[in-house]
Amino acid sequence: MKASELRENFLMFFKEKGHKIVDSSSLLPADPTCLFISAGMQQFAPYLSGEVIPPYKRACSVQKCVRVNDIEEVGDNIHHTFFEMLGNWSFNDYFKEQTIDWALIFLTEACKIPKQRLWVTIFKGKEAISKDIESKKIWLDKGISEQRIFEFGVEDNFWGPIGKTGPCGPCSEIFYDITQTPCEKDKDCGPNCDCGRFVEIWNLVFMEYNKTIEGKFEKMVLQNVDTGIGFERLLTLLQNKGSAYETDLFVGVIKKIEELANIKYEQNKRAFRIVAEHLRAILFITSEGVLPSNLDRGYVLRRLLRRTIVYAKKLGLKNDWHRPIIENIVENYKEQYPEIEKNEQKCKEVIAQERQKFEKTLSRAILEFDRILSKQDKVKSISGQDLFRIRATFGLPFEIIKEITDEKGYIIDKENKDAFDQIMEEHKRLSRAGAQKKFGGVGIEQIEDEGEKQMAINLHTATHLLHQALREVLGEETRQMGSDITSERLRFDFSCPKKLTKQEIEKIEDIVNDKIEKGLIVEKQKMPYEEAIQSGALAFFKERYPQEVFVYIIKEENGSVFSKEICAGPHVKNTSELGKFKIIKEKSIGASLRRIKAILS
Repeated sequence: MKASELRENFLMFFKEKGHKIVDSSSLLPADPTCLFISAGMQQFAPYLSGEVIPPYKRACSVQKCVRVNDIEEVGDNIHHTFFEMLGNWSFNDYFKEQTIDWALIFLTEACKIPKQRLWVTIFKGKEAISKDIESKKIWLDKGISEQRIFEFGVEDNFWGPIGKTGPCGPCSEIFYDITQTPCEKDKDCGPNCDCGRFVEIWNLVFMEYNKTIEGKFEKMVLQNVDTGIGFERLLTLLQNKGSAYETDLFVGVIKKIEELANIKYEQNKRAFRIVAEHLRAILFITSEGVLPSNLDRGYVLRRLLRRTIVYAKKLGLKNDWHRPIIENIVENYKEQYPEIEKNEQKCKEVIAQERQKFEKTLSRAILEFDRILSKQDKVKSISGQDLFRIRATFGLPFEIIKEITDEKGYIIDKENKDAFDQIMEEHKRLSRAGAQKKFGGVGIEQIEDEGEKQMAINLHTATHLLHQALREVLGEETRQMGSDITSERLRFDFSCPKKLTKQEIEKIEDIVNDKIEKGLIVEKQKMPYEEAIQSGALAFFKERYPQEVFVYIIKEENGSVFSKEICAGPHVKNTSELGKFKIIKEKSIGASLRRIKAILS
């Protein structure tokens, strides 16, 4: 079964069972405390928590995800930064029996997996939370023998809540028996054994409890279902391959790298996999408008880019090696995710710019390594102080520093690694303290002079117009990265990989002044944060927002929305109050980050 067929079969199976097919949400979550979407359930969190009434009772989706806690592990058989999740959800509709029945039917009939190779786990219970006897009985009734049903505790078979309180419940996991032979360590080998015999396919979560602030687990009246399948994992199994890198998701990409590197995949599987996998993640992340930087998502992207560049060099890839590989990845995914084809050229440009910068940095860093190491005689380790100096001077992620030292035959022992970590932690502490001292200030409401306060309010509203004008001129991937407003001027930081032209600046000014001259109404609405995001309101992702937020909407004369942003305010009632908008300065403040200063007169 091809990748495209598996996605289609899954969605059609559940559509026939009355589920609404929901498109994948953006990789950038509504929850500002998360960098990326990492599970299919995240876009449904308001429905699962009961904060928002769902518009449908049943849903299914194929969700694009990014997880970055195991970047260094990518290159083995199982780890990925970008991956897809298949899932189906019930919002107080069907529950355990229907969920288990459909999961079993999909795997055995649609996927043709023999039932005798499926094993399951259930929650064995703990203190006030009962053993999931109901799920066990259902599995037995559906033909899974008791010998293939294992019981585990909270760590393996209980999900949630997301925070300290909220919906949670037992889960039942479905495993595939690869070898059908007990391992040497345990004759009773079963799911969760670390021998590699079993691979988890599907997790079925039954949200039937609510955890209170006192830590109690109370039975809920509302009962929701949340399930998830690792797409690459199931596809690998169905195509009878050793890893996802041998499936049709990657086979064309691997062949392209072989052609460009003039060596075979088997000669350096790890390097091939890292380049292929990371470029896939880079393509999807940049398609969301994220650009390389030293903060948050931009830092994750930069780490992926630099790690890719290091391994591309190991494979001997030359010139614009990334372009044909990106084209191959786009071909694989453009039907399911058309946004990546739309942003293909931008992604190529981002990679080219970062590669040029990083290759220069890497060359200088290697010279510094050689200088440090040449001073040592028989000592084969590098000090924590030297590690930090290289990290601070060249901005290299630690894993790349380690890869260079490994390549040169040196080690980073525990003592020096601990020393490096301590220096880094102190550096972060001082940086945080400095930032608080430098950027501490007062809110608009605290300005005492009424004239100055009104001008600050005017400039605050102008930033909303400016933000949307930038998106119209430079592209929707342009995002606010920071702002500062005084009674004299506004400062607006935004993502952009290049200097603005004179024509672009003039066009931005013209758009803002056009909206001012039209005298558009500035409307204020209060709504749940999740609802605001789903309605298309922009949010500054570094901020932490309350459950209920204010949304400021500026509409055109015909009723269409020009600007819609989550903001605490305050703002003017009508754009005609603002005066003339003028950009007085535009400059770079970092890699792919620009700053505009503007005034109203």
